[in-house]
Amino acid sequence: MRNYFLSAWAGFYLALCLGCGSPDSVARKEATGRPAAPEQRAPEEAARPDDRPVIAAFGDSLTAGFGVESGKSFPDAVQRLSDQAGYRYRVFNAGVSGDTTSDGVERMPEVIALKPAIVILEFGGNDGLRGLPVATTKANLARMIEELQKAGIKVLLAGMTLPRNYGPEYIASFEKVYVELADRYKVRRIPFLLDGVGGVRQFMQNDGIHPNAQGHAMVANTVFRYLQPMLAK
Repeated sequence: MRNYFLSAWAGFYLALCLGCGSPDSVARKEATGRPAAPEQRAPEEAARPDDRPVIAAFGDSLTAGFGVESGKSFPDAVQRLSDQAGYRYRVFNAGVSGDTTSDGVERMPEVIALKPAIVILEFGGNDGLRGLPVATTKANLARMIEELQKAGIKVLLAGMTLPRNYGPEYIASFEKVYVELADRYKVRRIPFLLDGVGGVRQFMQNDGIHPNAQGHAMVANTVFRYLQPMLAK
C-alpha cells in the first residue's frame, strides 16, 4: 500500500513544495482552531460550560480538513468515534493548512493554552515536500514533543512518508525521524497517518493530495485505533 501511495502521489506532491499557488498556501490560516463538531445537546446542557478534557489535533492541512465540508475532517470523525465509544473528551481542531514544523513551533503557546490532555501531533509533510533538511524537521518535532510533555500533555505522533522521486536516502531518513522520536520520548506513534487512503482515488480529492470526506473517516479510524489506549472513561 505504501509503495502504491508513493508512486500515485509523486506528481501531486510537487505542488505542495512551493509556498506560492499551492492548495496549502492558499488555505493557510483559513481553517484553523475550530473545535470538532459537537454532538447535539439539549438546551439546558448546551448552556453548561464544556469541561470535558481536550484532545487537540495539531497539524497542517491534513488535520485542518482542507477541501472538505465543516464537520467532515478526521478530528470531527474522531470526536464521533470517541462519543460512540463512551469517552468524555472534546476534540479541538488546531490544524492550519500550509504549516511546516517551524510554524508548529511558533503555534505551541496557543495549543498549550488549551490545556489539552492529549495532542495528536501531525507535522512534517510540508517540510519533506519542500526538501527541508531532515535535521530541522526532527529538531522542531522534538521541541514540540518536549514542550508538550513538560506541560503534562500526552502526545500521539502521526507518521508520514514522501513520494519516491525524493530519493530513497531522503525518504528513509525522513521516515526514521518519527520512529526515533517516538522511541526517544516514549510516545505512541501512528506509523502512517494516511494508511489505506493515500493514493486511493476514491478516498482522495481531485488534487490527489488531500483526503475527501470518506478518506477523512478512514483516517479517523486509524487515528482512533492508536488514540483509544490513551483515553480514560
